[in-house]
Amino acid sequence: MAEAESPNMTGNWNIELTFADGARHSLRFEAQTGGKGTLLLTDPQAKVWGAAKSSEAKWFQGEGNAVTFSGPMEFLLGNVGRDAGTLTCNGKFETPDLITGEVDFSPSVGEGPSKHGKFKAVRA
Repeated sequence: MAEAESPNMTGNWNIELTFADGARHSLRFEAQTGGKGTLLLTDPQAKVWGAAKSSEAKWFQGEGNAVTFSGPMEFLLGNVGRDAGTLTCNGKFETPDLITGEVDFSPSVGEGPSKHGKFKAVRA
């Protein structure tokens, strides 16, 4: 018997993050072949800083329907600062067009604590 084909990660994904502190963010992830991709913050308030710039990201599919993607990310702090760090999403395909799972954000500057939460990614 042939094994079922694993879901295809490549393509564009709209991601909604919700951290434990209630903070919510919207992102776009473009998964390219070879485990490469880009992350782009699409929060409405991100426009305060001008045109958003995407950052290089990486992804890989694990056993079964597991998938992980990560990359550098900057979230706005109020209207004067930025919280820069690494965003990592560990999830599973619920359907070929829906991934859900856990998200971690590790700040790259200072001793700030990591943020944890949940994410949902829907194929665009």
